[in-house]
Amino acid sequence: MSPEVKTHAWSMVSPSVADQLIEAVSRIQVRDLKTLCRHFPALGPEEIADRLVAGAVRGTEAVGASVGTAAALPTPPAMPAELAASILGTAAVECKLIAELHEVYGLRAPGTARQRAALYLAEWTEGRGLNVAKPASAVTLMLSVRVRKELRRRLIGLTVRRMPMLTPFMVGAVIGASLNRYDTARLARRIRADLRARQVPWEALPGQEPGAAAAGSGVTAPPKH
Repeated sequence: MSPEVKTHAWSMVSPSVADQLIEAVSRIQVRDLKTLCRHFPALGPEEIADRLVAGAVRGTEAVGASVGTAAALPTPPAMPAELAASILGTAAVECKLIAELHEVYGLRAPGTARQRAALYLAEWTEGRGLNVAKPASAVTLMLSVRVRKELRRRLIGLTVRRMPMLTPFMVGAVIGASLNRYDTARLARRIRADLRARQVPWEALPGQEPGAAAAGSGVTAPPKH
């Protein structure tokens, strides 16, 4: 990365962009395991995870393509703002994916929705699954200087990587969709591998109805006596 490009990217990703992402992630509507089983009946964890990844990839592809399409307009909008919005949109889709993968693998993070969001954003920042047992640890992790620096560094790296999306004549749309498809799929593989290693079977989760667990695993629930 040339110093000029790095400086330009750094100027585009102000600390407020990282703050916007932290706030946006805390407001994401995440489906719990019961809802996911209802949306994907008779499917097991890996099959539901596959569906979630496929949906997220389609979502981030569309976000990436939209920026390239805007760059091709006769009078394009303020492209630094468009690029920043694209990165925030992509990050929100990927953080929602991470949160719902936690549900599928029986590893919902502890604490309130906001505390869970802090952990999921930290995982997005690190690009891997993290094992945090206490809610306070998740919040401390996300608010720590180190993680916030890592978050901004990741946003800057994504900005540099996506600058070719601003190429005119619709080339940028193809580049944007392709980059987002590759990056989202790669992130999903890493997160799934880390969660799979600590996976909790649905039937072992507290409060899980036997019928719901059986429906998700493809096994017929035993009759009640």
